[in-house]
Amino acid sequence: MAYDLTGKIKLIQDPKTFDSGFTKREMVVIVEDGKYPQEINIEFVQDKVALLDNLEPGQEVTVSFDIRGREYNGRYFNNLQGWKVVAAGNEPAFNQEEQSPPYPTPSDFGDDDIPF
Repeated sequence: MAYDLTGKIKLIQDPKTFDSGFTKREMVVIVEDGKYPQEINIEFVQDKVALLDNLEPGQEVTVSFDIRGREYNGRYFNNLQGWKVVAAGNEPAFNQEEQSPPYPTPSDFGDDDIPF
């Protein structure tokens, strides 16, 4: 299940690459939550690390993420794993394949064409 949050970037950490080849990068977003703002840590892994390249602290962003959980030595841990970031006033950057829907849209047909 996907979730979204909107806030200001507090910090973006440098990417970390482990011996296994796994890469992750973390970002902290400050979310206004009434009297006490929350500092939310979101991690980006593998190919999603690049989503943070053109962002900087202080920017307002909306982040889409999934909640991941795991058990380790009888303890349970949760992570927020980001997969999309949209800076305020901008649309997310997609390649052409992702922009084209897998089905025809009305603009794919002329005024006289019937799509069936």
